[in-house]
Amino acid sequence: MSKPFKRLLLTGAAGGLGKVLRDRIKPWADVVVLSDIADMGEAREGEEIIQCDLADKAAVMKLLEGVEAVLHFGGISTENTFENIMQANILGTYNLYEAAHKQGTKRIIFASSNHTIGYYKWTDYIDADSPTRPDSFYGVSKCFGESLSRYYYDRTGLETVCLRIGSSFPEPANPRMLVTWLSYDDLEEALRCSLFTPRVGHTILFGASANPASWWDNSKAAHLGYVPKDSSVQFSDKFPDTGVYPAADDLATVYQGGGFAAVGPRYQD
Repeated sequence: MSKPFKRLLLTGAAGGLGKVLRDRIKPWADVVVLSDIADMGEAREGEEIIQCDLADKAAVMKLLEGVEAVLHFGGISTENTFENIMQANILGTYNLYEAAHKQGTKRIIFASSNHTIGYYKWTDYIDADSPTRPDSFYGVSKCFGESLSRYYYDRTGLETVCLRIGSSFPEPANPRMLVTWLSYDDLEEALRCSLFTPRVGHTILFGASANPASWWDNSKAAHLGYVPKDSSVQFSDKFPDTGVYPAADDLATVYQGGGFAAVGPRYQD
């Protein structure tokens, strides 16, 4: 029985979330193309492995041959020097979009980040139309990716869902993550909705589970039908109420970006 896609590309397949998604997305495609600059091990049934540096334009053009849709998780996923971020996240994302356009790819799910809006405060409640406020060079690179995807949709019709991932780990590691946590099952569901909704245009979807507290209004992505099933409430007992308030200069508890917003430009000379 034929699957929805003939060739579905996952970039960043050797990364943390790439490893989580590798088996989960197999039901969606006859061939899942796994790509990363790092080693991904041996190909399993239904997989094709292509080691590729996203900064290599010719290699990315070849990578996109016959690919109908992309889950773009490639690039650097933490703060780094601007030079490194530029190659992996800015040039690499441009190469991917240009190749997708020329090779006839129909849709990209862009793994964006909550760090595109990390300098909003914990007391703010925002939606997809709120201006970006990146908290790091990494966040800046994800803002670039969102703008680039908007340009390619307006100019060429290449559709994108920008998934602003909160904190996708087995469980929250601190009180902030009780708000930003995205379970692996809900991540999978967000990707499923983003891939299979008939028309998405250019959509920004905040990637969080159904947590008790929320900073993000997903109403402008309602057409995707994403309904998270999990909640961080199950982990609340790990962070009991104390009545002790954080210091006024504890920026990790002031800004939504948490530690990213608190660190500052440590990678600058």
